[in-house]
Amino acid sequence: MAVNIQTIKDIKLYLKDELEDVYPVHEINAMSAIILREILETPGIHHLALPETRLHHEQARKIMSISRELRKGKPLQYILGKTEFCNCTIYLNEHTLIPRPETEELTDLVIRENRQNRFPVLDVGTGSGCIAIALAVNLPRCKVSGFDISAEAVKKARENAALNNAPVTFTVADLFTVSRKQFHGTGIVVSNPPYVRESEKRFMAGNVLDYEPHSALFVPDSDPLVFYRAIADLASEILVPDGKIYLEINEALGAELSDLLKSSGFPSPEIIRDINNRERIIKAARHD
Repeated sequence: MAVNIQTIKDIKLYLKDELEDVYPVHEINAMSAIILREILETPGIHHLALPETRLHHEQARKIMSISRELRKGKPLQYILGKTEFCNCTIYLNEHTLIPRPETEELTDLVIRENRQNRFPVLDVGTGSGCIAIALAVNLPRCKVSGFDISAEAVKKARENAALNNAPVTFTVADLFTVSRKQFHGTGIVVSNPPYVRESEKRFMAGNVLDYEPHSALFVPDSDPLVFYRAIADLASEILVPDGKIYLEINEALGAELSDLLKSSGFPSPEIIRDINNRERIIKAARHD
């Protein structure tokens, strides 16, 4: 039975009715909360306390439009054009990945372990700039930089930095040819590089494959550590003694990455499990 959207209470009923054959209930509930905040521009407590509040025609129209896009499989973050990351608002486009919870865990780890740090921080393959911006906001004594091969991604990262009042320097550069000189003396290198093997595509959701930039996701099965090798080489040259490297990783490649870092001058890598008990982060310190 079709639900007529007239009040706040009707929104969740409408979205459940429209989307329950496409998404699991828990995901519909999570998306509904985000849509409510976005469309109504009010905190969640308002939605609970005043469920009979009537909607404007334009608000109902937007909700129906969002629902149609969701049914096509388009990620909500791309429909809204933004997401929240470590309490920062990050705008997105087709050139930037949607930040994942594991990336927030990586960023939070860097913040927690480096509150007293004053050395420069470099975010390699910055994309939307989410990691660099969150670090700049939460580690105000550090000078934060980031680079990406995509000029469109860097443009969005700069817009996001301005939006969040984050003093980050973003540049367009290719990891494999970037000049080391400008980053000498870095204290922390952090990155969430492409790490999904081509053979793993078949396990991924259609909305990821259809909408997110493949260049930021996939690596060849023949050399899945290609980006990590380049990052380790860069870090081994630019980091100060005892400088640190933090990387988001493919949970199936932890052992290989540990060996790679050891051979690159990082003798004691530590693999960290995420909230779902998967090996998704590796960190290490440089020793000369």
